[in-house]
Formats: sequence, structure tokens, C-alpha cells
Amino acid sequence: MKNIYIIGVGLIGGSLALELKRLDPTVTIYGISRKETTLDEAMSLNLIDRKATIDNIVNADLVILSIPVDAAVKLLPSLLDTIPEKGLVIDVGSTKEAICKVVENHPKRKHFLAMHPIAGTEYSGPKAAIYDLFQNKTNIICEEDKTDEALKNKVLNFFTTIGMKLRRMNPESHDKHIAYVSHLSHISSFMLGKTVIEKEKNERDIFDMAGSGFASTVRLAKSSPEMWTPIFKQNKVNVIETLEEYITNLTHFRDMMKQDDFEAIYNEMKNTNHIKDILKGIN
Repeated sequence: MKNIYIIGVGLIGGSLALELKRLDPTVTIYGISRKETTLDEAMSLNLIDRKATIDNIVNADLVILSIPVDAAVKLLPSLLDTIPEKGLVIDVGSTKEAICKVVENHPKRKHFLAMHPIAGTEYSGPKAAIYDLFQNKTNIICEEDKTDEALKNKVLNFFTTIGMKLRRMNPESHDKHIAYVSHLSHISSFMLGKTVIEKEKNERDIFDMAGSGFASTVRLAKSSPEMWTPIFKQNKVNVIETLEEYITNLTHFRDMMKQDDFEAIYNEMKNTNHIKDILKGIN
């Protein structure tokens, strides 16, 4: 892979650019964005070598689609229209069912590989790109049997080389599970931040009195609304299901407090402590 086009040179796209260059300094990485300032920043940070447009991907060996999921669904069919026989398009979005559905009957479906590298921070834009973002993280691969074998293997080899563990899952299962372990976490963080901001009007009090526990819990509230609103929209059914279950648990906890049933509260927390064993080794 020598000519690589990244559409959306932010945290994920930019971090992939860093890894691609580290593995093979001879590759040429082209950046595509709606905003010229984004490309200028990506150039200044040496994330990309040149600016490009969608029309230029007729020369692509690999196209990395790393933009909000609603925009990705709209753009993918035209990318497949343009991609050459040697080329492959991958997307790295947090929802998979909609994007797989939109190209299921495309004549060049074999030139697309759906994946979700589960890695990231709360930051966005080219300046958020970092080395080793993907080390020891999981990459969910969907419908790989619909992708050309040779094209797919080159890309999957790259992701294992940069330290990712590959897991296969169908798009529907991915979206259901990710609603619980990712999307709900972001909603909880945003709403906790909202609750505190509305109650604690003095920002200095929040800063002075908030401990590391609060800071880590609301860390995700710094994430990009431009990215997360389309994710919630595309995964609406699953997200609502997770919210209803979460609200039920919160209501139950509130009721135990009202009833002074602190033994039950202790047992609830004690039983949930098992999560530390499940998540052992995750940064």
C-alpha cells in the first residue's frame, strides 16, 4: 500500500497516519477534509504528505473513512464508485449496521471492509493524533467474507502489526453490544457533567472541590458532539434500550437510599466489584 487517502484526519485518522508512516516511511498519505484549516494543521503536524479531494482516490491503494457516521454512510457508495480495482475502503466508525446496509448490493462491495478500532481519547482534531493509540486494543471486523481476500489481508495484517486484537462480529451484534460498553458511557458522562454544571453555578467551586473520581467520570463529556450525536441517532434503538435499563438501576439505587437499606446498597456495590476482574489489564 503506497497511496493512502485519509478522509477525516482527526484522532483516529491522524493516529493511523502516524502508524502507517512509522511502519513504512515511503508511503504517501493524502488528507481529505471539508475544512482547509484541518488539512493545513494535519500538514503542519506531518500527519499527511499532501492534500487531496474525493476525485483523487482513483489512485488509491487504501482509503480510510474516518468522519462522523452519518456523513460516512452518505459518502461510502460514491467512494466505491471511484475506488480502483487495486484499492480498498475501510471505515472506522462506532456503528456498523447502517454503513454495511447502504452498500450491501453495491457492485464493488468486495472493495469495502467494515471495522471499528475501539480506541480513542476525549480529544478531537489533528492535534489529538498520537502514537500507540491502538496498542492492545480490539478491532471489531464485520462481514469480512464480503471483502476481497487479498485486499482484506493486507489491511488486517497492518492492524495486527500495530498491536490490535481482531474480533469478528456481525453488524447488528456490534451495534447492540457497543451501545452498552461505549455509547451509554458517553451519555452518562455528558449527563453527569450537565447535572453538576446546572447545580454548581460557581465554576471555581467545581474546579476546587472535584476530585480525580469526578474528573475521570466526566472525561468523556469533553468528546465531540459533532461526532457523537450521529452515533446516537444511528444506534437509537439500542441506545434507548440501554438507557431504560440504566435508569431502572438508578431508580432502584435511589429507592434503597430512601428506605435506608444500606445493607442492600453494600451488596449491590460488592457484587458489581467483579467488574474489576473483567476489565483487568485495560488501560
